[in-house]
Amino acid sequence: MAMKTGDDRQNTNNSKKILLTSLSAMVAETSTFPIDLVKTRLQLHGESLSNSRIRPTNAFKVAAGILRNDGILGLYSGLSPAIMRHLFYTPIRIVGYEHLRTQFVDSDHHPLPLYSKAVIGGTSGAIAQVVASPADLIKVRMQADRRMVDHGIKTRYSGPFDALNKIISNEGLGGLWRGVIPNVQRAFLVNMGELACYDHAKHFVIENKIAEDNIYAHTLSSIMSGLSATALSCPADVVKTRMMNEAGRVEGQIRYRNSIDCLVKTVRIEGIRALWKGFFPTWARLGPWQFVFWVSYEKFRHIAGLSSF
Repeated sequence: MAMKTGDDRQNTNNSKKILLTSLSAMVAETSTFPIDLVKTRLQLHGESLSNSRIRPTNAFKVAAGILRNDGILGLYSGLSPAIMRHLFYTPIRIVGYEHLRTQFVDSDHHPLPLYSKAVIGGTSGAIAQVVASPADLIKVRMQADRRMVDHGIKTRYSGPFDALNKIISNEGLGGLWRGVIPNVQRAFLVNMGELACYDHAKHFVIENKIAEDNIYAHTLSSIMSGLSATALSCPADVVKTRMMNEAGRVEGQIRYRNSIDCLVKTVRIEGIRALWKGFFPTWARLGPWQFVFWVSYEKFRHIAGLSSF
C-alpha cells in the first residue's frame, strides 16, 4: 500500500476543511436566518414602495409583522439561496484565509500582526463574495418579496430557480452580479473584522491563560469578532442590500445609479444613522452565527484530526 506524500495529505486536509466549513456554515445559517430576514427588512425600510408616509419601525415590529402575515415559515423566506451561497462563500474565505496566513508566516513562525491578518481576512472575503454574489442577490430579492405583498404588490419570484431565470432574462447574465461592488466592500470589511479579530482574540485568550483552546475561548473570540465585524460592515451592508434589491422594473426609474449614489441618497433623505439600520439585528445575528459556526467548526476539526484554526 503506497504511503501518502505531503502533498496528498495537504489535499486531503484541504478537502476536509472545505467540507467542514460548509457543514458548519449551514448549521449556523439555519439557526440564525430569521434574524437576517428581519435585518434585511429593516434596511429596506425607508425606500418608498408607494406614496404613503413611511412610519418608523423596529426589529420587534418587523418580526411580529412577518409572523402575523406569513407564519413561522415566513421567517425562513430565502433560506435555500442563503444555504447555496455558503456552499461557495464560507469555504473560500475560511480555507483561503488559513492558506494565506500560512504563506505569510516568516521562517521563525512568529505570529502575524493584527493588521496583516486584517488584510488577509478582507482579501479572502472579497474573493469569496465575488463567487457567491449571485446566490446572495437571489436571497435578498426573495427576502424583499414578502414586503412587497404587504403593500399590495405581486411578488416577483416563486422560488430561487424562478428568480435565477427571471433575473437572467430581464437583466442579463451580468444582472446576477448587481450590487457586487458594495457586496465585495461589505465582505472585505466583515472578514477583516471577523476572521482577523477571531484569530487574534483566540490566540490572545489562550496565550494569556484566560481560557484554554476550548468552547470558552471560542465563545469569547466569536463575541469580539462579531461586534467588530458589525461595526465595520453595517454601512456597506445597507448599501449592498438596497442595490441588490433594485430590479429593472418597467414602471418607474431605477432608484440608484451606483453604490455611491445609493450612499448619498440614503444619507440625504434618511440621515447618517440610516447607514446603521439593522445594526442590532446584524449584531444579534453575527454573534450567534459566529458562535455556532466557530464552535461547530473547531469541534468538527478536532473530530476529523485537524489542528485548531
